[in-house]
Amino acid sequence: MVVEAGSLSPIGYMPRVGDAAVSAALEAAPIVLIEGVKGCGKTWTGRHHAHSQVLLADSASVRAGAEAVSRHILEGARPRLIDEWQLVPSIWEAARHVVDETRNTGCFILTGSSHPSDDITRHSGAGRVRRVRLRTMSLAESGESTAEVSLAAMLAGEACDAAEPQVAIPEIVEMVCRGGWPRSLGLSAPAASELLESYLDEMARIDLPTASGIRHNPLKINRLLTSIARNTSSTASLSTLARDVAGEPPLSWTATASYLDALGRVFLVEDLPAWSTRLRSRATLQQSPKRNFVDPSLAAAVIGATPGRLLDDFETLGLLFESLVVRDLRVYADACKANVYHFRTSYGDEIDAIVEQRNGTWLAVEVKLNPTRVDEAAQSLLKACATIDSSERDAPVKKIVVTATGYGYERDDGVTVLPITALGP
Repeated sequence: MVVEAGSLSPIGYMPRVGDAAVSAALEAAPIVLIEGVKGCGKTWTGRHHAHSQVLLADSASVRAGAEAVSRHILEGARPRLIDEWQLVPSIWEAARHVVDETRNTGCFILTGSSHPSDDITRHSGAGRVRRVRLRTMSLAESGESTAEVSLAAMLAGEACDAAEPQVAIPEIVEMVCRGGWPRSLGLSAPAASELLESYLDEMARIDLPTASGIRHNPLKINRLLTSIARNTSSTASLSTLARDVAGEPPLSWTATASYLDALGRVFLVEDLPAWSTRLRSRATLQQSPKRNFVDPSLAAAVIGATPGRLLDDFETLGLLFESLVVRDLRVYADACKANVYHFRTSYGDEIDAIVEQRNGTWLAVEVKLNPTRVDEAAQSLLKACATIDSSERDAPVKKIVVTATGYGYERDDGVTVLPITALGP
């Protein structure tokens, strides 16, 4: 889809996978709400589609004016961008009244880095609002994937054929540590890590209490972040996270749940939910989500995992690489109107990621950092897929092993091998 830029489109704007969703939403609804973690590029994406703007985060006087006369803040060329609208929640009600009077589409673009504590959007947005989730940049968006293999094509059952990208493991490690933050593109991993450390500190001290309305202890938040980082890409339970948090006083189960809720409100943590299906055997499905930050660089920064340290610790690197793959799958899956899950049984059979469309079409993904272990990953994937009751679900359209490097091709056993640096939407 060709996305037309608004008159405020920033110079040097890098197109996002979500641009098409924003354009479609503006054609269908009067209000488009772009949500996502702070720093993922919401403002630039909003400006790319807008013809006028109000940036509430930049000025206390503007916020005061917005609170006093919300309706006047909404006056301007449309679509009109209201950036960080949740700082003045009354804007939501004012925008709703305006669009009810005009009955036009494409009136306002609201961006938000957190859910309001009273969740007012749930009660008055029906029929008026389309939500678009923006995440940190995928490798296709940052230009580090050739995107020659489309996830949409994989879901359609098309064959995979990709040349070997000129990328080595050390470069993948840099991508993991630097992350998909627009402001970090072009920075070295150490420089990006410095930014992330201050970013996380500000989130713990300011953004979390503001978003949740509850005063949180920054030291305990940092301890929980460390626990989540150590348990990245695992199904660690709330009690496991609480026990894993060192220090005195210990973090209770209820406090852990409260803090995780706050982290979710600011989109910092995005767990991977368990897939629901029926099994052939007596095994049971595990329902615990996999723990993930919205970007693998956050986990690396929290535990001080530099590129050098990760190259000496392939176990941790493998978990962070899986988190990177899940991030990219989520970005591309949104464009396919699909969701991403994980699958694990009580017998130990598991699938790292499942991408499922609304019509039930699905594909299975096993993540393997080391391309020399493709055979092992393929056998594991085939075994796990065989446990799923075929009377309830059709077979997956693709069984894919995603690697860090190498060629993209189809194996004789029906498994597709694909480097993450060749995948796109």
